[in-house]
Amino acid sequence: MTIGVGGKTPEQALAGLADMTTGMAPIALGEYQARIARAQALMREQGIAALYLNAGSNLRYFTGVKWNPSERLVGALLPAEGELAYLAPAFEEGTIRDFRVVEGLIHSWQEHESPYRLLLDQLHELGVSAGQRVGLCPSLAFFMFDGIRRLGDGFDFVDASTVIDRCRFQKSAAELALMQRAKDMTLEVHKAAASILREGISTTEVAEFIHQAHRQVGAPGSTFCIVLFGAASAFPHGVKHAQRLKEGDMVLIDTGCQLHGYQSDITRSYVFGQPNERQRAFWNLEKAAQQAAFDAARLGAPCGSVDAAARHCLEAGGLGPDYRLPGLPHRTGHGIGLDIHEGPYLVRGDETPLAEGMCFSNEPMICVPGEFGIRLEDHFYMTAEGPRWFTQPSHSIEDPFGLKA
Repeated sequence: MTIGVGGKTPEQALAGLADMTTGMAPIALGEYQARIARAQALMREQGIAALYLNAGSNLRYFTGVKWNPSERLVGALLPAEGELAYLAPAFEEGTIRDFRVVEGLIHSWQEHESPYRLLLDQLHELGVSAGQRVGLCPSLAFFMFDGIRRLGDGFDFVDASTVIDRCRFQKSAAELALMQRAKDMTLEVHKAAASILREGISTTEVAEFIHQAHRQVGAPGSTFCIVLFGAASAFPHGVKHAQRLKEGDMVLIDTGCQLHGYQSDITRSYVFGQPNERQRAFWNLEKAAQQAAFDAARLGAPCGSVDAAARHCLEAGGLGPDYRLPGLPHRTGHGIGLDIHEGPYLVRGDETPLAEGMCFSNEPMICVPGEFGIRLEDHFYMTAEGPRWFTQPSHSIEDPFGLKA
């Protein structure tokens, strides 16, 4: 297929999409309970008496409570032994009760009261003594940490990442299934978006179509959407001005959605019309680097080794070295789950051993300033046999979705 030939109207493309969420259930209570039990075992192993989970993805991971962090403290206190309890403003008690999957007492504070005092008082109620270790959520805002620290009460506050990351890094079968479906949904949206491209269409028109298409396949909409044409595609996360498509432009579309909180994130790059030889050569090198990264993902190997493999491939092709342009200006990949970007990372210096259940983007982008950028982004997860793709990589620059007969 040649992108831009035999295209569809947005209405025709949307009509070809259907809800893809049938049969997909959110994480069940039993899994939340297992997560809590694992965290408590790790806390006991590390001598952490209690752990505070702040609003955001960490709170959601352990309790099911979907709550965006703000200036008001909302979270949960998890002791190494015993039942989890929630902390929230008094006027939010009913909403917390509605959102939670895991039962627990709700300790509340009025607007004129200190939530930090409440947190510390609850630690005393749990029997935590001065000098004992208390884990604080790594996403906790500094002003909240500072408020807790100033009151102090003699607790030894530590970073709870040593517990939380060991739980979240390795995904369960249920998490993998949700991410697989979310990525399948976004890939269909990508195909639909390619089908509506025409001379003169704007990046904002394409982005709006992608939002509608994600809703059509059953998502709340796009979690994010980057659409870039021509020279703008050399900026990894875009430029402030919209572009209009013309013959021979590189097209870069990076978008994703979520399903029951779990994320997709896929990028496709191709040429509108016929690619020239320079575009083709760089595209093929990008595909080779993506494959080199995948091939380097082996159980027990450090995450950084995957980044090294992609860079070696690009440098062998005359790019770089290191972060120099033309070449790869950023890490090869990131972890993904409830957050689009989460640890561990496929980057130099990340010595985390690759383990079964870990999930990563694979996107060793090539940036050629003033000309174009090419990012082929698919995700993989680690199995007992090695890496496995969530979505199959792009087929070729002329046929990125493998649709040619």
